Amino acid sequence: MPEAAAIAARHIPVLRDRVVDLARPLGARVEAPRFLDATLGLGGHSQALLEACPTAELLGLDRDREALALASARLAPFGARVHTMHSRFSASCKALDELGWQSVDFALIDIGVSSMQLDEGQRGFSLHANGPLDMRMDQGEGPSAADLVNTLPFEKLREIIATLGEDPMAQRIARAICEARARAPIRETLALADIVSQAYPRAWRAKSRHHPATRTFQALRMVVNNELGELETFLDSILARLSPGGRLCVITFHSLEDRLVKRSMRRWASGCLCPPHAPVCRCHHQPEVELLTKKPLVADREELARNPRASSAKLRACEKLAVPQALPTTEERDQESV
Repeated sequence: MPEAAAIAARHIPVLRDRVVDLARPLGARVEAPRFLDATLGLGGHSQALLEACPTAELLGLDRDREALALASARLAPFGARVHTMHSRFSASCKALDELGWQSVDFALIDIGVSSMQLDEGQRGFSLHANGPLDMRMDQGEGPSAADLVNTLPFEKLREIIATLGEDPMAQRIARAICEARARAPIRETLALADIVSQAYPRAWRAKSRHHPATRTFQALRMVVNNELGELETFLDSILARLSPGGRLCVITFHSLEDRLVKRSMRRWASGCLCPPHAPVCRCHHQPEVELLTKKPLVADREELARNPRASSAKLRACEKLAVPQALPTTEERDQESV
């Protein structure tokens, strides 16, 4: 725990300054803004937000109990301005209800893995420090990565590694895993990392900038923690809890996650959801948000020099329209259809 606390103290969250810049106007616009950090992690984003907006109150959620404890200690100097809860970010609305908040002025999720989780072997995420093959954000909840690796059929393993890991060697890797587990169960991180590495052709291993098992570990982690499902649930519910003029920021590290966020925000910002071939708009959908990022924000050279893990981070943001446009009346709709 002392080592973890040291990591938390020096941890600088990805795209921190971009997040603060997006939240700062709310501090001037709203007397006492309410912020939601639904993936609190080690508390870096929340600390920066609270420092930038001295009148803000913040609710921080995390499903990782160890990270939650460290973040709570880090944010303790802010006193009653901070509330923390053990929760998945998909259950943000339930957490808001428990606190008695009807809405928030700024919501943030950062769907990445913290440095502490990646570097500590006992959490089961690390490619370089040995430990039990776990990968659960909330340890003890649901099947672990070891359960998946040792029980899933070949075709399912191949599909996970190919789709979520986007690894061109998915078939070779899945076959190598199945052959290895037939000899003995795969229980530790470095054992799996070695199996995956050996499945790669030697020439590919030599030229790769990353460990050959990086994509396989990412794919397994995403399945173990249902990361795409969590994100979809969050996006389906959070817009209704944003105040008029409130802002949402989402940081992703995977193309499928970014695509899901992009499509959701573009749909919210659209004035019509009818099929392109429809001659007349019949959905009468009104734009619910303004896009603040036409293209995702990414880390600059200075940040990448400090934190190479930020290279795949993408931030998208939108602002809920303060005055929704009125829906057309029945008579107006009938006239349109004539």
